Amino acid sequence: MTIERRLARAGFTLTRDYPAPPERVWDAFADEEQKRSWWGAGDAIEPGEWSFDFRVGGRDVAEGTFHDGPVSRYEATYTDIVEHVRIVTTYDMWIDGVHMSTSVASLEFDPIDEGTRFTHIEHGVFFDRFWADGPGRESGTRGLLDALGAYLAR
Repeated sequence: MTIERRLARAGFTLTRDYPAPPERVWDAFADEEQKRSWWGAGDAIEPGEWSFDFRVGGRDVAEGTFHDGPVSRYEATYTDIVEHVRIVTTYDMWIDGVHMSTSVASLEFDPIDEGTRFTHIEHGVFFDRFWADGPGRESGTRGLLDALGAYLAR
């Protein structure tokens, strides 16, 4: 079987207003225990390998098996961190050991009267059989931001 070699690019911006101060929203990313409480939370995935190294040049790994399907693996490198202001990462995703995509994501934390305006901007390149998965990435990121909102509301 021949693999069709192709690339697709996808980008999106998601904005959420969270009723929590920027420091609290920031800590949900910067503190390992807090991040584990919401990142990939839910009954749809069985957690696997995890590592957390929140510093410029540090790497995170989050792997999990979906109960109805594949193993998903996320590996990120922090390229820029300005406390309470922004986080920039480059990250790669794999599905069942096949390299799916490479992305650059920026996370911005802006104070507003009601709490924090959080903005996630992402640009990704999707490989070969995953070339059409850009909309799925946006949907998955929406789910993460919803999980973050539920975590912050506790």
